[in-house]
Amino acid sequence: MANASEERQHLLKMALLANACFSTVSGLLLVFVQRSIVRFLGLSEDTNLVALGIGLIAFAVVLLFYARKRPIKLLDAWIAVLMDFAWVIASYPLIFMAPFSTAGKWLVGFVADIVLLFALLQWMGIRRIRKGNIAPQLNR
Repeated sequence: MANASEERQHLLKMALLANACFSTVSGLLLVFVQRSIVRFLGLSEDTNLVALGIGLIAFAVVLLFYARKRPIKLLDAWIAVLMDFAWVIASYPLIFMAPFSTAGKWLVGFVADIVLLFALLQWMGIRRIRKGNIAPQLNR
């Protein structure tokens, strides 16, 4: 039975881990090559993205913590999904309001699309777990 539970959690776990990896890489890039990223985005040279990078690294640590739980708590997974959706919702208005270069707008949109993909995969993983938990009750 534990094996079936782990199988149902596999998609969610992989989505959380992939999200953590992407967040870590993004955060490290913002911390260590932020000047190049600021120029690519078309922002002013005094723009500082280090705090955003540190926040992404902290988010990645939280996602790793969630993914390593046995079993993964659905509330934790929902928090990850909601935070990803918040990132996406905040990203698209920025494309039109912030003074990004054309390439910067594409980058922000591309990152938002990747984050949306993680949110959807995590949501699908939650659904898979919930379906598995409900099915045995229906057979009684």
